[in-house]
Amino acid sequence: MVLQRFYNDRLAHASYLVGCPGVGEAIIIDPNRDFAPYIDAAAKGGMKITAVTETHIHADFLSGAKELAEATGAKLYLSAEGPADWQYAFASQAVLVKTGDKITAGSVELTVQHTPGHTPEHISFVMRDLGRSEKVAAVFTGDFVFVGDVGRPDLLEQAAGVKGTQEPGARSLFQSLQWLKTLPDHILVWPAHGAGSPCGRALGAVPVSTLGYEKSANWALLMENEDAFVAEVLRGQPEPPAYYAQMKSRNKLGPSRVAERPALVRSGDAFRFASPNALVVDVRPSPEYMESHIYRAIHAPLNKLFTINCGWFVPYDTDILLVASDEASARLAAQEMAMVGLDGVVAWAGPEIVGAVRKAGGEVRSIPSMAAADLPEGLVALDVRGASEHEHDPSDSPHAIPYGFLPRRLADLDPSVAYAVHCQGGSRSPVAVSILERLGVERLVEVKDGWMGMKALRG
Repeated sequence: MVLQRFYNDRLAHASYLVGCPGVGEAIIIDPNRDFAPYIDAAAKGGMKITAVTETHIHADFLSGAKELAEATGAKLYLSAEGPADWQYAFASQAVLVKTGDKITAGSVELTVQHTPGHTPEHISFVMRDLGRSEKVAAVFTGDFVFVGDVGRPDLLEQAAGVKGTQEPGARSLFQSLQWLKTLPDHILVWPAHGAGSPCGRALGAVPVSTLGYEKSANWALLMENEDAFVAEVLRGQPEPPAYYAQMKSRNKLGPSRVAERPALVRSGDAFRFASPNALVVDVRPSPEYMESHIYRAIHAPLNKLFTINCGWFVPYDTDILLVASDEASARLAAQEMAMVGLDGVVAWAGPEIVGAVRKAGGEVRSIPSMAAADLPEGLVALDVRGASEHEHDPSDSPHAIPYGFLPRRLADLDPSVAYAVHCQGGSRSPVAVSILERLGVERLVEVKDGWMGMKALRG
């Protein structure tokens, strides 16, 4: 048996190849749209991908399962668990599985187990390597259980708008955990996400754990009272990015094909390849954006938060024009945007385009970290950290709006006021500045190093 993990840092997403080289067969679990690495890995191991599956209808990235199965001729296995409202619209193209069903590749056997809670249709895969032992070797938990945490049960309500689902989901999650506890302690736990994913509250950064360790250290598996668990799992969850609702719908209905994305070209003449209402997204490092940028461009620096930032603020079904430091950055940005279905990138330009189309006075200055009380006269602090961050460590900023909620909370801001925008450590405030500028808030400065810098100055 072979097992290979693939990890996308910006999505904090893990997918897996498990296979049997002896018979030349492999199974792919929870693939994203960049599926060439799965095909290459199988070929290098002397295997053909014969089965593709996923644990649930994903909310944080566009699934590659359907297209990978089509590209390789593999069978597509999808969950048939859960209510009718959460079945795949393209189920007729797949083998539908429920608890007890098996997916095999030679001596590798995956047994399906319904594990609802994060989503109603969620399944996990209990793995055995029958060439060595009848004993369970591992469980692929998807977004059910992570290292140190569990999948949040509130996404259907908070992101997809399905009211009245988060408490029942939390109770289903508690019952799913009771099943997991019956498995032997020695088995490996392979989750679909790591640290940085908004699919849970406090995911661990290590790639794999054992069930025995999780039973002793994971807060969720330690809780014995269902009501207490429900209250705790719904407390302090991070704000779900706006694009999650799009992903749920698109993954349920059937994701578009990667091959249908337009070719990326460089444009040196004010983006002649795009429609008049095209959106400019500046993916350069934040210091370069802050120094000079196209007026009202959305800023999404190409760092670990890139995909989430794009998912919060970049609309679907529109032409997207990139400002990037170089071609490699532009292509990487387009590829990562495609991971969440933002396929409209049609052109990119280098930094030289900024001077050609920039509106005079469109720059935003940065100021050093300082206590809110010490801000230059006329500036009002605006805290754009997440609600849980502010609750845990309140700032003395008179306004606190999580940066992803700025478009819907614009009425809470006074256009005549000059705002000093800060986040926790300085990574989100330049993005927030770009969104505020796009919303028409003109008098802005960015506080370097954020709330942490302010606190450090106080000693």
